[in-house]
Amino acid sequence: MPAEDRLTPDDLRTLFLFEALSPDQLDWLAERGRVERREAGEVVYKEGEPATCFFILLSGALSLNRVLHGDDIEVTRTDQRGVYSGATRAYLGDRVEQLYPHTLRAVSDAEFYVLPADEFAYAVRTWFPMALHLLEGLFFGTRAANAIVNERERLLALASLSAGLTHELNNPAAAALRATAGLRERVTGMRHKLAMIADGRIDGAGLHRLVGLQDDAVQHAAAGVSMTAMEAADAEDTVSDWLDEQGVAGAWDLAPSLVAAGIDVPWLAGAARTIGAEHFEAAVRWITYNIDTELMMGEIDDSVERISELVGAARQYSQLDRTPLQIVDVHALLDATLTMLQAKIPEGVRVVREYDRDLPSIPAYGAELNQVWTNLIVNALDAMPDGGTLTVRTWREDTRLMVEIADTGVGIAKDVRPRIFEPFFTTKQVGEGTGLGLDISYRIVVNKHHGDLRVSSEPGDTRFQVCLPIEQEAADSKSADDAGAQTGSGTETGSGTGAEAAGSASGEVSPAAGG
Repeated sequence: MPAEDRLTPDDLRTLFLFEALSPDQLDWLAERGRVERREAGEVVYKEGEPATCFFILLSGALSLNRVLHGDDIEVTRTDQRGVYSGATRAYLGDRVEQLYPHTLRAVSDAEFYVLPADEFAYAVRTWFPMALHLLEGLFFGTRAANAIVNERERLLALASLSAGLTHELNNPAAAALRATAGLRERVTGMRHKLAMIADGRIDGAGLHRLVGLQDDAVQHAAAGVSMTAMEAADAEDTVSDWLDEQGVAGAWDLAPSLVAAGIDVPWLAGAARTIGAEHFEAAVRWITYNIDTELMMGEIDDSVERISELVGAARQYSQLDRTPLQIVDVHALLDATLTMLQAKIPEGVRVVREYDRDLPSIPAYGAELNQVWTNLIVNALDAMPDGGTLTVRTWREDTRLMVEIADTGVGIAKDVRPRIFEPFFTTKQVGEGTGLGLDISYRIVVNKHHGDLRVSSEPGDTRFQVCLPIEQEAADSKSADDAGAQTGSGTETGSGTGAEAAGSASGEVSPAAGG
């Protein structure tokens, strides 16, 4: 048990928290509080324990620590007399979970004035009723406002993604419609050419030879041919000129389809010998109709497949048909996000995927991780207005799965970097950003997945790293919601300033200090 003592009212008045209190109030505090002495290195209280006491530093030095994905991280250290910590929200009662948000440790031999949490709560509620209403309004109002603004941020992101998805769906859908219209014309032409066969102008042997040519041409069309635009134009001129020499009308209209299927002059010459000069033109047109039909059916097939891929990506991105917490393949989530953002990726940006395919699936909230990827990728693209390289990289680091979003953009200025995880802080123009993207991402990764979000940046090389535990239990949704009321999951150490904590550039917590 630590050594205990009492402070006199005059001693209490020397602490900035109590300097304006009345003699009766100081007497009340002197009677109910106590002095505790702790040795250097001793833990005063631990993160996650019930918050039973309010602590004020009288002498010595203290540190505040938090556990991030298994690592004990020191987030602040001070020897300023009068700073306070512990049950700072006791006045809110059971409306919030009363737990210590961090670990308090004596760095040197230290003395603390200690007031039980229920006594601290009684003093605040009784002595400062107006301040209590203001504090409650600030706390719960900020939490409610954050919830509304966060939802608005999600809706804006959804609207942007919906616009991009609509654009992406429109391209294959329009291609399928064009191909369908062209296919209808070709089928009509084929019906007319069937009259040539029906009236007996081609005998049975000739018909067999025509069917053989048709099958060979369709196989050429299915195999496809790769050539540059210049090579294709030259080949079309050659085929068109040869057909003109054979007396085929409208050769310029037939040549593109024949060349697209890999049909050249030697093939056509062989077909002329096989079918005979009398029926050659009709046979060429029949074969061209079949080639066009095959190419258009392939185009429709590709368009429908692209639409199916986009719908699948939208389903994977939204996770609408999944439970909130599930075993997810991070690579599938990343690919779905990149697909959804395809319309936002400028032509000058090259996307590089460097995936460790041996990584296991992990328990996670898939839809919320997709929101993290979206925020980080959009920020990276905004940093490269003139083009560059977007790299999405994954690897394993001990018991953690790492995801890195890197860009070759302008980088983050040093004076801005400490504030990037603050809510409502943005370097974008008014109306272009809410300043909540990184704050939301930080809370999803750190509070809900017990991971970490780190950043390093210099011009031409900015990297955001998301660290996720490979094995974890489902996060308590209530604690995650409560944490959402804080700024960047910030812990508190009192300074008399009322300042709230803000996430640092490394994703660790940087409590307010001063006084």
